[in-house]
Amino acid sequence: MITVRAARPGDIPAMEALIARSGIELSDGFYTQEQAVAITRHVFGVDTQLVADHTYFLIEKHGELVACGGWSKRSTLFGADRTKQGADPLLDPATEAARIRAFFVEPSAARQGLGRLLLSHCSDAAAAAGFHTLELAATMPGVPLYLACGFTVVERFEITLPGDIKVPLAKMQKSIKA
Repeated sequence: MITVRAARPGDIPAMEALIARSGIELSDGFYTQEQAVAITRHVFGVDTQLVADHTYFLIEKHGELVACGGWSKRSTLFGADRTKQGADPLLDPATEAARIRAFFVEPSAARQGLGRLLLSHCSDAAAAAGFHTLELAATMPGVPLYLACGFTVVERFEITLPGDIKVPLAKMQKSIKA
């Protein structure tokens, strides 16, 4: 049995552990080990504002956490609490894109449709909130999922992490029906 539910503050330690496993293991073949470790350590993690906004979700299979991710009505495009600087203002659904944020799947449950299920759930919620467009910063392991779900790459860029480690990302967008 698979269920999707809003994440709660008490879920954060389990989500952080899943994110760490997913960030390293599912980056194989997309990033070097050095890039995977750097982005997992310095960028990936839970943005607690999404949990507070009730826009971060988890998927449980037979009661076990197997995926997490969310959408946001705020301006931050990617990153955990430790990467934020300053305020995170609300977006205008009429003129700005909702953010798809922090999707991670348990490595043993990868390629079973969980990311697609979570993306559908988040897209529906963002549309219900009046948004017409979704935007995200995809890691290279995430690009195939987002392309398969109708997103297009609008910009490729790199972030430089401690140790002068450069990690490529792709800014992607998709129109949705509100």
